[in-house]
Amino acid sequence: MRIGLYGGSFNPAHAGHRHVSRMALKRLRLDRVWWLVTPGNPLKDRGELEPLTERLAMAEAVAEDPRIAVTGFETAIGARYTVETLRWLRLRRPNLHFIWIMGADSLASFHRWKRFREIAGLMPIAVIDRPGHTLAAPNAPGARALARWRIDETDAGLLADRPPPAWVFLHGPRSSLSSTALRKRV
Repeated sequence: MRIGLYGGSFNPAHAGHRHVSRMALKRLRLDRVWWLVTPGNPLKDRGELEPLTERLAMAEAVAEDPRIAVTGFETAIGARYTVETLRWLRLRRPNLHFIWIMGADSLASFHRWKRFREIAGLMPIAVIDRPGHTLAAPNAPGARALARWRIDETDAGLLADRPPPAWVFLHGPRSSLSSTALRKRV
């Protein structure tokens, strides 16, 4: 089974998250996408973070696709950083083929994530283009550090079977929706 892992605060979840997931399902030839609703992002202000139960409920309402599973299991396993979650999954689900999914905006700051090189070594990564990040993200420090393992977009369907590190940058229809912008409107 080929599983895309899409982590984030989902504060709030929105149609852009569903758009990214459906694009990943198709382009990466995935069977499922798991939304990993985090207890909190160490690189973001927690002051604006809604309670996990509310974010999970909103994500469930927005997912609208039986191939998208919403989970908040990182709290149960005590994971604070992505690298901890990915280690846990690799250890406990060795027969699944995982791909870490992130937006191009996250790639721009990927070098600031705890043990980002280890993350890249744990599973392949798919980066989904976001408005305003098409040119800058592939030239960010993390992307440059992993440049030699970038595969061509035409091979995206093979990513789940490639040994890490391996990553792809996917272009296509982009959603301009943003949780930050949605919170500012409220």
